[in-house]
Amino acid sequence: MAGTDVSGPLLEMQGIVKTFPGVRALGGVDLDVRAGEVHCLLGQNGAGKSTLIKVLAGAHQPDEGVIRWRGEQVRLSDPQAAMSLGIATIYQELDLVAGLSVADNVYLGRERSRFGLSRPAADQRATAELMARLGHPEIRPGTEVGALSAASQQMVSIARALSQDARLIVMDEPSAVLDNEEVERLFDVVRDLTAQGVAVVYISHRLEEIRQVGDRITVIKDGRTVATGLPARETPTREVISLMTGRTIEYVFPQRTERPAASAAPVLEVTALSVPGRFSDVSFTVAPGEILGLAGLVGSGRSEVLEAVYGARRPSTGEVRVDGRKLRAGDVAAAVGAGVGLAPEERKSQALLLGDPIYRNITLSSLARFSRAGFLSVRAEKAAAIEQTEALDLRPVDVDREVRTLSGGNQQKVVLARWLLRDCRVLLLDEPTRGVDVGARSEIYALVRALADRGVAVVVVSSEIPEVLGLADRVLVLADGRVMADEPATALDEHRVLDLVMQGLPSGATHTTEGHVA
Repeated sequence: MAGTDVSGPLLEMQGIVKTFPGVRALGGVDLDVRAGEVHCLLGQNGAGKSTLIKVLAGAHQPDEGVIRWRGEQVRLSDPQAAMSLGIATIYQELDLVAGLSVADNVYLGRERSRFGLSRPAADQRATAELMARLGHPEIRPGTEVGALSAASQQMVSIARALSQDARLIVMDEPSAVLDNEEVERLFDVVRDLTAQGVAVVYISHRLEEIRQVGDRITVIKDGRTVATGLPARETPTREVISLMTGRTIEYVFPQRTERPAASAAPVLEVTALSVPGRFSDVSFTVAPGEILGLAGLVGSGRSEVLEAVYGARRPSTGEVRVDGRKLRAGDVAAAVGAGVGLAPEERKSQALLLGDPIYRNITLSSLARFSRAGFLSVRAEKAAAIEQTEALDLRPVDVDREVRTLSGGNQQKVVLARWLLRDCRVLLLDEPTRGVDVGARSEIYALVRALADRGVAVVVVSSEIPEVLGLADRVLVLADGRVMADEPATALDEHRVLDLVMQGLPSGATHTTEGHVA
């Protein structure tokens, strides 16, 4: 692009390592960005993109590695330190205040003042100039942000970055909520910014966008850089997909049992289920002993489908049946009573009482079983919990221990033990191995298969395509809230699933790999 400065990198990140309890999110990432270029950062969900940009934004501190800005080593100790250098991040979930005006959002926390008195008129004039610079003078400084379209709200976020004299702007999935015309307008803004020497790190799942607006590509896989500096317009799609899907972790999946007969009455029936803005017209069945995998990108509606089945999210249309009995919409108690269990993605905040002992976390959904004359029998609770922990090989076997002290894998076993104790008929698993080490993964896979062999209908959501294909009997592919495919897992491979999840085309449309990449 016209503004590209080839004299040297504006930003260099070398050997970036970041570890969280139970997971190594980044294992050595290298990235260099030049002034005036659009550098595209690619990788599957879970590859480490989000962690890397949070390190760049100063929200996470790396455990190892070096960051250089304009050739000098720097420490981004917090977001303010990054902003002071001219690094701004626009996250996929925009952090705007809907009830404030455009100008108030642009200068939030940095309001102009004189002699200690605020000068809102100065903020409004400066905001109007920024909007004109971005080619959007129609976005008025006094308009309430909540009344703007998603595309206009993105322009407000970009204006805020420019108001901080940003020299590098990170855009995380900026086109996710935009229509085609709005995407073209966004590209015009990006081109204008780079022509002025501003660097853009662009994260997207669509290669056609990258070919239109990108200069170079960096691909990360399993927390490591596998390729960097690839020309965005010339690199073949298949090459990029192969870089993203190359396996460095060994997945050990239990052997599939014979699939249930097609004539077997389904345990779970979901018919024309829709939640406005999340997913629409989703239908599927799960037979006893069958594992159904839901594949799709973040935002495709995968987790929301599980929540609607569980009753935690009320659908606008459609119905859910368990063993032929229709469940009341939006009623968790009714779902649990019918034998539906959910292990949510955020187990620490949504599934576990971290300060409580293991036994109470296991018995939580079955307390009535241990109640006598209004009093809980703790002895009976502990005995039942010990039986489950021994069956799951939970370590250490100390049911009085606080659940917060367990590893990620053992915490997940506690959540599963809760539903085993409940004798659930349908088990919904959202990212069951996230934050779980490789050894514990194989144990959880074996446990899920054992549950299916007992006749439980299992639905698994995972961002890792090999996990879906290796564990599930059948795969439902979602994109933009719509079902793209419902096929046996053995009939799919990673490239085919990636091709489907990245397109978001209506069912029945022609799917091509060219032009799309995760």
